[in-house]
Amino acid sequence: MNKIPEIRPEQSHELLKELHILTREGKLNQDSRRKLKQVYHLYQFIEPLLEDVMARRGDLTLVDHGAGKSYLGFILYDLFLKSLTRGQVIGIETRSELVEKSRELAQRLGFSRMSLLNLSVEDSIGSEQLPGCVDIVTALHACDTATDDAIRFALGKQAQFIVLVPCCQAEVASVLRRHKSYSLAQTPLAEIWRHPIHTREFGSQITNVLRCLLLETHGYLLTVTELVGWEHSMKNELIIARRGSTPRGNARERIERILQVLNLGDLEARFLY
Repeated sequence: MNKIPEIRPEQSHELLKELHILTREGKLNQDSRRKLKQVYHLYQFIEPLLEDVMARRGDLTLVDHGAGKSYLGFILYDLFLKSLTRGQVIGIETRSELVEKSRELAQRLGFSRMSLLNLSVEDSIGSEQLPGCVDIVTALHACDTATDDAIRFALGKQAQFIVLVPCCQAEVASVLRRHKSYSLAQTPLAEIWRHPIHTREFGSQITNVLRCLLLETHGYLLTVTELVGWEHSMKNELIIARRGSTPRGNARERIERILQVLNLGDLEARFLY
């Protein structure tokens, strides 16, 4: 019987200990209680997507990019896939030591349909270790351009759903900075990113706007909201994309115009394909 009311009855206590959500004595402290709340909050967004895919196909493949210690993959497997006979989670991570630890934990827990690959997000796009099509792609705080690589991966794999908690992209801020003098001479709107801190913040905002427009050019329907409580960070934006049938008619044109107005033409290949 579950003696901790915050923990779902189907949740593995051994897993929560390994993820340092439960203490070795099987208890919750103040910090771990907050972490557990954050994990469940994120799961509430992803669970309906898992249910949708399973209802339609009776199977699913979820790829988690920039998996780190694979918190997300383990939680999704434990709460959703563990009780089923089909469905798999694949974690992509560049740090080999984290991949090995996650593999050992998955084996110890009997999570036979969970696998970890030691690849970069970019390398995973053409890797034969991954299936030709996947159902759901997630990327939570995948740094710098890794979020964009995850989007490219998802589009190539015709993913039904894409879940992003995007990280900032220093590349956009760098290009804004490089052309700042020219932009200031062309338009007073360049005051928005004249100061270094504003360049960074505006660059992050524009990056996510361009990511959303790119997804819309490929026919995805978007929900953009806050993921309140997930990590103590201002990078708290949640983008959920559902594959549709019709691209947004003016999305490509708007990307082109934004890149032109903000002197971001150097980044056309990343946001316009």
